[in-house]
Amino acid sequence: MKSMKTFLHAALATFLFAGTLAQATQLTGTVTDKTTGKPAAGDTVVLVEPMTGMTEVAHTTVDGSGHYTLNRPSNAPALVKVTHQGAEFFADAPQNGSVPDIAVYDVASKVEGVFAEADVLEIESANGQLRVIERYFVHNTSMPPRTQWSPKSFQIVLPPEAVVESAQGQRPSSGSLPTTLKLQPDGEKGHYAFNFPIQPDEGDKDTQFNISYTIPYSGSFTFHPQESLSTQSVGVLLPKSITFTPGPGSAFTAINQDPNIQTFVAKNAVPGKALEFTVSGTGSMPREDQGAGGPQTAAPGGGQPGGGIGEPINTPDPLSKYKWWILGGLALLFVVAAAFLLRRPAGVPGVATAPSPDATVPPAAYPATKPAPPATRNGALLGVLKEELFALESEKLTGAVSPAEYAETKAALETVLKRALKTKS
Repeated sequence: MKSMKTFLHAALATFLFAGTLAQATQLTGTVTDKTTGKPAAGDTVVLVEPMTGMTEVAHTTVDGSGHYTLNRPSNAPALVKVTHQGAEFFADAPQNGSVPDIAVYDVASKVEGVFAEADVLEIESANGQLRVIERYFVHNTSMPPRTQWSPKSFQIVLPPEAVVESAQGQRPSSGSLPTTLKLQPDGEKGHYAFNFPIQPDEGDKDTQFNISYTIPYSGSFTFHPQESLSTQSVGVLLPKSITFTPGPGSAFTAINQDPNIQTFVAKNAVPGKALEFTVSGTGSMPREDQGAGGPQTAAPGGGQPGGGIGEPINTPDPLSKYKWWILGGLALLFVVAAAFLLRRPAGVPGVATAPSPDATVPPAAYPATKPAPPATRNGALLGVLKEELFALESEKLTGAVSPAEYAETKAALETVLKRALKTKS
């Protein structure tokens, strides 16, 4: 781990320093209120740099025709953030100075056309605990399109014994990355709310919520899932060694698609009516080749989370469009990409902190000899990153790294990886 952190510090410093050498450029774009079809005149526009803790480096307002111009101080990775009626909307800031039109939507605390397509629980056991990763896929099909946003935009119910490890939300906009969130207690124990906007769908992209939590476990536990929205499918994914027993009146159907895991699905869950199932026994979800036997034919949607995975022929599995994303490598996005939309404090223990663009970088962070060409340097960097990510996952499985250090180190590695890929391209 020490060698990896040393490498990580040097890589971050080098990339950040290189980004600051470029001269300032202008970013131009437009903002349209898709609820009214008119320019979003008066909305605040801010340029933020995720790699330095969402630092605001430029700001302006949208003019009467919907246009704005920002002075970009460096080529560091950046996002354009537009605030409309209190809700935030993001777009990537490309290097060429032209930002695609940013769509914003009027805001209401409740809108018609919001429902959940799926609530998926992935459950395993270890060391006297159940570990649960629960994901919600929420659609907003309101017409005219509006954003549902309030301190209680989306409400959930977890087992009262649950200890929350992390929570994230992801907007449906193209290229959106997950945001790390703090769940707000909402009345009774186990009841929580997300203060996160549920924006209108963009094509097949919906709003997604992810919660990771643990439950004390003595060999058997009964779940009572409760949905706050009408939910088309409630799915439970389990290792083969754990026994699943549906409760009275809970119509779960076994889906025999994957030889390595068990899948159970209940259809058309409604608010106010709890489901019930019991799990017993121990076991862990497969870690290495979970997706190797998964469907390979991409449906329209480009393989994005929440859509785009082809459904196997003659397999009536309503979770097939999510399963391989949940269990495969793409599921890491929810865990590791939060830094891009999170105001992260500096100086996180155990992780090399990236200096700000104005910081003086110690000479030791740079090679004493002439650096290799960019293509060679980035190719080597990507190889090292791949090895470090594999090593970190191995350490997690063996318990050699704490959950906190795992999450923090993975977030930092992914930040460097994204920057390396962008530089390589």
